Amino acid sequence: MFVADSTRLHVHMERGDSRMRPVVGGGALGPAAQRRDLVLHWHALTEPPTSGAVDIVDALSHAIRCQEARFAVATLDSAIHLGTVAVDQLDQVFGAVPARFRAIRPFIDSRAEAGTETLVRLLLRRWGCDVDLQVSIDGVGRVDLLVNGWLIIECDSKQFHSDWNQRRVDYQRDRALAALGFTVLRLTAEDILYRFEDVASALRGLIFANRRG
Repeated sequence: MFVADSTRLHVHMERGDSRMRPVVGGGALGPAAQRRDLVLHWHALTEPPTSGAVDIVDALSHAIRCQEARFAVATLDSAIHLGTVAVDQLDQVFGAVPARFRAIRPFIDSRAEAGTETLVRLLLRRWGCDVDLQVSIDGVGRVDLLVNGWLIIECDSKQFHSDWNQRRVDYQRDRALAALGFTVLRLTAEDILYRFEDVASALRGLIFANRRG
């Protein structure tokens, strides 16, 4: 399931707990070291925890609080797409967060197959673009995003696109799409996550150049 930053451990604390005393290597950590890599959650749970972990509804409600709005939408898209949470459980998820967070709910789309797709989609829709997801193109197959009817964006990850044989298939698909009149832009997951301003510049150049034309 997509999360923007998995480097810190999020721990739920029961109300009334005053402090944590984790023990590492036999010694208690001091307050500064203790909390450097921890995010503590003190909110009431909607479901009782099991096997040392909170229920998925609680985990997602905390994920909404702890991330930028665009990342929270990407996490929820991913959770629904993977079947980690059911669509009808969203009422519980959003019922567990303050009202101001509920503004992101209309942007959730379970068709997104990767968090990176969600991030690109949200940017394009903010610009007023028409964006469709997982569109089937005759003779080619499904594409990640179809923008304004002419621009196809593929969001590639190392997991599925590093092999040369797969890259060759990608090039063949791009050539077939170009023959049908589409413009294709391939973006890597690394660029979307860590060089998003560069991605935005590339998209802006393509989209607004086409509008001027």
